[in-house]
Parts: sequence; C-alpha cells; structure tokens
Amino acid sequence: MEPLTNENFACLTSLDASSSVHWIQLVEAILIKEDSVVVTQKPNPLSSINVSGPIPAHLARSVIEETLRNAILDGRLPCGTAMRQQELACLFGVSRMPVREALRQLEAQSLLHVVTHKGAVVAPLIEDNSAETYALRILLESEALRLSIPLLTDDDITQAGGYIAALEHEIDYTKIGRLNRLFHMALYGKAPNQRLLKLVEHGLNEEERFLRFNLEAMGLSETSQEDHRELLNLVAQKKVDESILTLRNHLMRGMEVITLYLNGLEQNNEKEPL
Repeated sequence: MEPLTNENFACLTSLDASSSVHWIQLVEAILIKEDSVVVTQKPNPLSSINVSGPIPAHLARSVIEETLRNAILDGRLPCGTAMRQQELACLFGVSRMPVREALRQLEAQSLLHVVTHKGAVVAPLIEDNSAETYALRILLESEALRLSIPLLTDDDITQAGGYIAALEHEIDYTKIGRLNRLFHMALYGKAPNQRLLKLVEHGLNEEERFLRFNLEAMGLSETSQEDHRELLNLVAQKKVDESILTLRNHLMRGMEVITLYLNGLEQNNEKEPL
C-alpha cells in the first residue's frame, strides 16, 4: 500500500463515512502490524566486555590490550570480529590513540589481522600454513630452551611440575591450553634473549586459542602430558641436547595431530551437500 501523504489525507476527508471507517481500519491494521514487527540484530561481541570505571591515561594502552587479548583467547571475541577503533574508544572511554597502539600490539602477537577495506579483525584460530608455523616454533623454542636450561633453578622446575600436576587433573578444555602455555614458558623463561621469548610466546598464544576450542576433538591431552613429564625430567637433569630432542619430537607430534585434524575437517566439509 502507498504511504499516507497529504494528498491521501485530503482524499480521506472527502470520503463518505463508511469509506472513512474502512480507511481508518486499514491504517490501524498497518500500524499494529508495524508495531508487532520484531527487529532482530546480531549481538555485538564487544558487548561481552565489561569496563569498570575510567581508565588512567598512562594505563590505557596496556589495559585495552590485556582486556581484548583475554576476550580473544577465551572466545568472547570470535574469529573475524571487526575491531573498529572508534567503537573501542567509546567502549573504554578513551581517545583512539591508545586503542590504535593496543591493536598494533595484538596484531604483532598474531591475534589480529588487518583486512583490506575492513581494518583489524580477530585472526583465525590457526592458519592454513600450520606445518610452517610449527617448523618455525621448533626452531625458536629449541633455542629458547637451550639458553634457558643452564639458568633454571629448583623453583623453576617445581613451578613447571606444578603445571603438569594441574594439567593431569584439569578437565576443563578451555583451561588446558593456558596451562600448556605456562608450562612451556616456565622452561623457556630464563632465556636472556627477550625478543626471542616474545616470538616464542606469540606462537604459544596462537596454539592456546586453537587448543581451547579443539583439544577435546583431537584427543591430544594425554599424549601431551607424557611428553611434558619426560621433557621436565631431562631439563631438571640439565641434559640440554636430550631435552631439545624431546621438545622437537613433542612439537612434531603436535603438528601431525593438528594437520590430520584439519585435513579431516576439510574432507568432511567437502562431503557436505551444498
């Protein structure tokens, strides 16, 4: 039906009573129908982020980075979510400058990607080049472990053992990835090359996100703990070469399991009817 313009109302006033009643009933029906229409909007993932109180200017970048990082790691900000600077600035009650700096840090950690015409978005859980990623991790983590082992203390060994104990009893798959990262960083943490450690932790962050949502389906947790116990035993004895070999075998097995898992998902998707 055409909209009610001034001409429509002029015509309406010239109609007889019965016709006017008919028009009024039609208009009322249209209005009632419009009022009953429920507009559903896709929930904004950013609504899951709670910001308490004003953020001091000198802490803004670090607070925004840590808050968004946690939301990405625990899945509140799913893959592909757009990170618009102005929207984030309004959410955190700050200017766009600390938001921009925080996004750059998250991009450097491989948690965000910059997409043409869209800006920064949450990165995929794992890239298609997972084999290349693990090959790089083997090189970086082997070197970090080599540098760290001579400097590890008994307290460091105890801390790493505590993470294994927690992993053995943890049944929440969303927490296993975090404990896995903490275990590895406990062994690498004394490496004096801080730039190397940042690269290592970025790789572990990426793996943590992936394991958080896929570990149960892969059945990887039991194998991981056997490897962890063997690795820690060698590290505690300061056996550098044997520790590095065990670490490489551990990462290679992880790469094989993830590759098989991703290939299986791809095959299943190809079999699904369009």
